[in-house]
Amino acid sequence: MVADTAKKPKIAERIEDDDSDDNIDGELVLSIEKLQEIQDDLEKVNEEASDKVLEVEQKYSDLRRPVYARRAEIIKAIPDFWLTAFMSHPALGDLLNEEDQKIFKHLASLEVEEFKDVKSGYSITFNFVPNPFFEDVKLTKTFNFSDEGSTNVTSTNIKWKVEKDIANGDHKEKKGGKRPFGDDSFFSWFKEIQHYDLLDGFHDEVAEIIREDLWSNPLRYFNNEAEEDDFDGDEEDEEGKGSEDDDDELGDDEDED
Repeated sequence: MVADTAKKPKIAERIEDDDSDDNIDGELVLSIEKLQEIQDDLEKVNEEASDKVLEVEQKYSDLRRPVYARRAEIIKAIPDFWLTAFMSHPALGDLLNEEDQKIFKHLASLEVEEFKDVKSGYSITFNFVPNPFFEDVKLTKTFNFSDEGSTNVTSTNIKWKVEKDIANGDHKEKKGGKRPFGDDSFFSWFKEIQHYDLLDGFHDEVAEIIREDLWSNPLRYFNNEAEEDDFDGDEEDEEGKGSEDDDDELGDDEDED
């Protein structure tokens, strides 16, 4: 987008429109207009920088693909790898009830695929071996981001086998529109959003955790190397800082006494 060099700052217009000659400061108007030109130049640089960042993200997204493929081959030889990684994650582990864990034992692989144009979206796919719970061997949830700022979310309509539909079972009533941890099935996540255009600002917390945290280093969670404090590090740091400040204040008060 090219900045409008003919644009005049509103404050300069107010000064020029003032009826009193005493309030008209030509140098001030000139300075403000020059400042606006500099801001316009900065906007063009920022837009160019954004384009370059996207190019770099796209480049490294392509470079990661074969590495992820090699990782997936090794994971296939490790029993219950993704079940263990999920259950060890401080946020995702709470989403799997006992029946979900039985299903996850049939999970062969997990894939997070960025679209060719990384800013246009991504998909999360759970690949299963044939199992007694549903007919599908692939469950996918896809997020498409439009240039207009909306998000279109689609997901697999799970074909459950007879009397195995735990996502549609008789569950407790949702509280505040959210399903309680450990109550509803994780697989109801595939039903929560289907074929809806959502306004900018929507986010799927489960998808974001899988995409940005679990997928990047599942071995960390499989080995149970991560603690809940690590996952909520920023919040804990702020709380810790606040506690230290309180301690310092108490210490100062004692010194004064």
